[in-house]
Amino acid sequence: MRRHHASPNADAPIRWDVFKQLWPYLMEFRQRVALALLCLIGAKVASIGLPYVLKYAVDSLNEADTTTMVLAVPLALVAAYGTLRLLNVLLGEVRDTLFGRVTERAMRRLGLSVFRHLHKLDLGFHLSRQTGGLSRDIERGTSGVSFLMRFMVFNIGPTLFEIAVVVVLLLTQYGPSFALIILISVILYVGFTMKATHWRTRYVTLMNQADSSTNSRAVDSLLNFETVKYFNNEDFEARRYDEDLASWEQARRKNRLSLFALNGGQAFIIAVAMTAMMGNAALGVARGEMTIGDFVLINAFTMQIFMPLNFLGFVYREIRGSLANIDNLFQLLDKTPKVKDGEQATQLTVSRGEVRFNNVSFAYSPARPILRDISFTVKPGQKIAIVGESGAGKSTLMKLLYRFYDPDGGSITIDQQDIREVTQHSLRRHLGIVPQDTVLFNDSLIENIRYGQPDASDAEVHEVVALAHLSDFVASLPDKLDTQVGERGLKLSGGEKQRVAIARALLKRPEILIFDEATSSLDSQSEAAILHALRDAAKNHTSLVIAHRLSTVVDADAILVMHQGHIVETGTHQQLLAQGGRYASLWTAQQKQQHKESV
Repeated sequence: MRRHHASPNADAPIRWDVFKQLWPYLMEFRQRVALALLCLIGAKVASIGLPYVLKYAVDSLNEADTTTMVLAVPLALVAAYGTLRLLNVLLGEVRDTLFGRVTERAMRRLGLSVFRHLHKLDLGFHLSRQTGGLSRDIERGTSGVSFLMRFMVFNIGPTLFEIAVVVVLLLTQYGPSFALIILISVILYVGFTMKATHWRTRYVTLMNQADSSTNSRAVDSLLNFETVKYFNNEDFEARRYDEDLASWEQARRKNRLSLFALNGGQAFIIAVAMTAMMGNAALGVARGEMTIGDFVLINAFTMQIFMPLNFLGFVYREIRGSLANIDNLFQLLDKTPKVKDGEQATQLTVSRGEVRFNNVSFAYSPARPILRDISFTVKPGQKIAIVGESGAGKSTLMKLLYRFYDPDGGSITIDQQDIREVTQHSLRRHLGIVPQDTVLFNDSLIENIRYGQPDASDAEVHEVVALAHLSDFVASLPDKLDTQVGERGLKLSGGEKQRVAIARALLKRPEILIFDEATSSLDSQSEAAILHALRDAAKNHTSLVIAHRLSTVVDADAILVMHQGHIVETGTHQQLLAQGGRYASLWTAQQKQQHKESV
């Protein structure tokens, strides 16, 4: 069942407390914020002064004769009008430039905070998330900061301030009729806009949900490109994608029609207000109570007020959406990882490399226990293998050792230090793993190997390339180590990817090495070469090997046989064969299978 990601909800309250959470991100440049606000006030003062200059210029032209001396007054007023107009624009640009830096830094800080926090969340969260929808939520949230600041601070706020000043000026200079028309018109306009926008938000929500769903579908399908090809399901994927696109198309159509209704209602209110104001002013001129300049001033003020309000529906909806999107980001930041460092967590120090599991029990859900009272010790320098059928809990042991999860019972120690009492960063610094499913970054071969130790030199990279038996493969490539591996390493074979993973793990030079089916994608010849390299690399290191092919662990110091979450047998290869138990049965079955394949 597909989950939709959070979108602005028509019935959800506006989260004004987002400003409180956003405030620390904006206060990094306090002086810039103060200067931007001063520029904003200056621009509004210039904007309010424009109709007055225009009024006096018109009146002076209407009364002036042709003498040069008298014409100097209206010409000076025209020059003043141009100066105020320029000042209004320049102050606005300076304001945007000053505050732009504040907004961009806030977006950067917030985006980085979310990114870091997502990496702190536990594996369970990342296994259940949808990458496409989550990335779109992050994109919308950070973009919402820019929109919120630009329109809330520099559009809605200044417009309300200007309306208040204009209503007071009209009331004191032209009487209550003009002030009432403007005030009533603005109240009707804002009320209708908010009501209509609230009504149509449901269509915007559906459109955003369809957009996220479509994006998630596309990303999920493309990330599993190989699986789609394996099952010949290109048409099936296209049909499912088209179904999402159809939902998106329908949502867009409803959104467009609701926008038409909103814009039509706004236009009607503006037209009535403009007509009433201009009619009232015309009557005043006809009665000799007002001049032509007053008529022009009334017209200029009315247009000046309604021009920014013309975008109120869009601005209100986007501000509401921006607040919701930013709130989504803060909700991500509020998510508490199930696995986190304790307040008294210390740095792990590894001197010997002894790993001990003490009565460890674990379940992903209460109804499905995975491990039951697991106890074993890996002594310094030992190579311990863990074998068993799929689902026995072998890989779960490695996830617990890495603290992707914490055990429900028991403890895990390294050199007698409980791994729950040390920082996760220091724990993982001493662990190296070659996973069963090797995922590479869409980068060059050398950078994927260097990921094990980002500051490693080229010489160190070449050393582990040789240890992982990658040298011949690299030499055969036209671009050598600069070869691009493609998204998730799709340009490399399974065996090549695993050897890259081995090189990457060796480059990290950890005290404890973990091999999770590290040779599962290799042919017999490559496997023999890699096993030789791994034996050399594992010398003087503690090594844990999860294996399906028992032939790869015959040299282990001890082999643990798991079955249904229990360790049912322990011993060396020869000892376990002599016992004639589960291990011996698995060995016999695999030997027969290999014999059949070689015939």
